[in-house]
Amino acid sequence: MKDRRFRRALLLTATILTTWSAAGCGNDGVTHAGGQHPAVREVPRPAHVVVVVLENKSDRQVIGAPDAPYISSLAGSGALFTNSYAVRHPSEPNYLALFSGSTQGLTDDSCPHTYSAPNLASELSAAGLTFAGFAEASPVFDRTACVSGRYARKHVPWADFPDLPDAVGRSFADFPSDYSALPTVSFVIPDMCDDMHNCPVKTGDSWLRSNLDGYVRWASTHDSVLIVTFDENDGSPGNKIATIFAGARVKPGRYPEKIDHYSVLRTIEDAYGLSHAGASAARSPITDVWTAGPS
Repeated sequence: MKDRRFRRALLLTATILTTWSAAGCGNDGVTHAGGQHPAVREVPRPAHVVVVVLENKSDRQVIGAPDAPYISSLAGSGALFTNSYAVRHPSEPNYLALFSGSTQGLTDDSCPHTYSAPNLASELSAAGLTFAGFAEASPVFDRTACVSGRYARKHVPWADFPDLPDAVGRSFADFPSDYSALPTVSFVIPDMCDDMHNCPVKTGDSWLRSNLDGYVRWASTHDSVLIVTFDENDGSPGNKIATIFAGARVKPGRYPEKIDHYSVLRTIEDAYGLSHAGASAARSPITDVWTAGPS
C-alpha cells in the first residue's frame, strides 16, 4: 500500500512539473509564452535597433490603458519590463543618460549645452557601425536651435556632442520606408505632441502605430528590434516607466528585474561589442529576454 501511494505521489509531482513547464514559467520569476527556441543568456547582435522615447507617463498610464491599445499590444507580444525606472527628473538628463551613460551633471531642461564624453553614436562609429537620431519636426540640423515649433532640442541629446558629425541628426521625415537602409542603431524622437508631452496618451499611441508598426512587423522577420521607453514618469513617486522590447529573438513575457536607462544603453552596447559609456559600465546587460533563434 505504501509503495502504491509513493508511486502515485511521484506521478502527481511529475504531472505538476510538466504542466508548469509547458505554461512557460521558469525559476527566474519571468512569465512568458512558450516557444520553439530556447532562451539564451547573452545579448544577440540585431541587424538594426530602433529606440523610441516617449514622454512623461508612468507605466500605469499606458500599459493596459484604454487610450494606449497599441503600446499595450506591444507589451503583450513583446518583452515588458515591470520594474523599469527613469534616472531622474526632468526630461533632458534622462535623454543624456540613455545616450551617453551620464546626465552630464544636468539637473534641468536648459539649452544649449556641449559635452565631449563618449556616447552611443561615437562608440558605434569607432566600431565601424552607424547611428542616426530621427527627430520629428526637426529643423535643418542646427545645434543652437533649442525650440522650433513642436521640436525641442532638450530631447535630442546627440546635438550636445559637437564631435559627432551633423549627419547623425536627421528629421523623422527621412526615416526610410526601406527599413534595411536604417543605421545600425536609431533613436526616434516624436515631437512635443506626438511624444505625449503636450498631448494625450491616445495621440502618442496612435502616432506610434501609424509610424512604427510597419517597422515592428518587418523587424520580427529581419533580425531587428524595437525598444519603446519613456524619458520619465508623470512625477508620481518612484519614477517608474514602461519599457518594451519587441522584434526578432525577443521572448514575449513580463520581466521583473529592475532596469533603467543605463541598463538599456548597456544592452545595446553589448549587442555590438562596444565599450561602455559612463554608468552603463556598472549595469548588467539585459540577457533574459532573448531566444536562440528567430522569434
